[in-house]
Amino acid sequence: MREARFDARGSRVRWTETGGDEPARVYVHGLGAASTVYHAHIVATPELAGRRSLFVDLPGHGISDRPADFGYALEDHARALAAALDEAQVADAEIIGHSMGGSVAIVLAYRRPDLVSRLVVTEANLDPNPPLTAGSSGIAGYEEEDFVKGGGHARVLEKVGPTWAATMRLTDPRALHRSAAGLMAGTRPTMRHMLMELSVDRVYLQGASSGELLGRDALNASGVRVVTVPEAGHNVMFDNADAFAAEVAGRH
Repeated sequence: MREARFDARGSRVRWTETGGDEPARVYVHGLGAASTVYHAHIVATPELAGRRSLFVDLPGHGISDRPADFGYALEDHARALAAALDEAQVADAEIIGHSMGGSVAIVLAYRRPDLVSRLVVTEANLDPNPPLTAGSSGIAGYEEEDFVKGGGHARVLEKVGPTWAATMRLTDPRALHRSAAGLMAGTRPTMRHMLMELSVDRVYLQGASSGELLGRDALNASGVRVVTVPEAGHNVMFDNADAFAAEVAGRH
């Protein structure tokens, strides 16, 4: 396990990694998740073997610290991720981000282009105020104190299903709520605008079961390769691991 400070109080963002060739691949989880749980089985596939791989847990999640006075907005998470990559002496990395982690990866690439050579984002939030069906909406719909101390956290855990609950219950409730609120608020410029403005290789993965991606044609026109993954929903890396690994490897 490795760590880097991400705030003035010395709170640590942590990650595990496997050795291998550069450029590194950096895996970033979604809201209420953890990077190893969602991506370790992908890195173990033969086509991805031999590359340095980092599994970063964002602040408030997994093995990273969870300061109560941290903002947990997308920009905050991106700065913490940058601190981890700087400490790890990573540059020109391939960033593989799922859901909220994809949004964070986009912000990172836009703010710190020296750190990123390629983006593979899976069902990332691209706009503020996502549909009410999004997981972040159900969390951010609570007032923070009601979520943290009034039973909201427990009610959400009961609703999300066993897979997501397995990692969500390891996430600090306050960090979870603020991260969800940060997803709802989005960024300026928006994550969609940032993604379309970038010049690095960009792939956006959409599970076929999740429906059509809003603004797909415009994303394609800006150089983003949008891929609909068959037999997959939001968790593409679980639902169709072979297709996911192929896209991460750049084999298409």
